[in-house]
Amino acid sequence: MIDLSQYLPILIFLGIALALSALFVFLPMGVSRLTGTHNPNAEKLSEYECGFPAFEDPRSQFDVRFYLVAILFIIFDLEAAFLFPWAVSLKETGWTGWATMMLFIFELVIGLVYAWKKGALDWE
Repeated sequence: MIDLSQYLPILIFLGIALALSALFVFLPMGVSRLTGTHNPNAEKLSEYECGFPAFEDPRSQFDVRFYLVAILFIIFDLEAAFLFPWAVSLKETGWTGWATMMLFIFELVIGLVYAWKKGALDWE
């Protein structure tokens, strides 16, 4: 038989987090409806992006290079996120940890060279 009582604090924490997040979302909406400040109009409901009103159809074609740059950014951002804990714990992980991280960095370098050769980093 599995004893699930040790997970009760986690369940309580998740319940409190869910209740607080719902409170922060729905309480201001309810207060604005009760106080009469909820007054939507066409100007408030219009799309607004980067300080300018929308000037073209939102379902238009989008250049895939934006996505490629975003994916490359995420990959190298994750690399940096992995390098900091590795560098801190290098003394404990020893040569095995060092070799594993070098293999990881080598794979990322191969990916960067491939993206560079394919022109994913070129911008017109």
